[in-house]
Amino acid sequence: MLNSEQILGLMPHRYPFALVDRVIEQEQGKRAVAIKNVTLNEPQFQGHFPERPIMPGVLIVEAMAQVGGLIVSQMVDPPKGLFVFAGIDGVRFRRPVVPGDQIVISCELLGIKRQRFGKVKAEASVDGHLACSGELLFSLVS
Repeated sequence: MLNSEQILGLMPHRYPFALVDRVIEQEQGKRAVAIKNVTLNEPQFQGHFPERPIMPGVLIVEAMAQVGGLIVSQMVDPPKGLFVFAGIDGVRFRRPVVPGDQIVISCELLGIKRQRFGKVKAEASVDGHLACSGELLFSLVS
């Protein structure tokens, strides 16, 4: 398990884009399960949408990508540099995520090529129901 302080030590993200609260399960360098607690106090809900707050899909995908980044950071001899999105394949949104929900994010590293490109299979669920899933591709920026 990783708590929020340990996560901040591994990731470059900071408020308001640090979207992983805790890692509850991990197989080092291969897979991880993490939690994102969604609260009404988050800045995106001021405009998305004031009368009916819904977590933006791009932020759910970003949270999934951050869990993928944590997997890479926990690899033995991880590549040096900053990983950024290179592609998003087959992402589907299946239910809205709202304040008060706890997103459980499961990611599995599918592979890294030439220490520069990688792919993660990701799923985000709320109360045992799939909210979002897809494959995330990333590239290393020196």
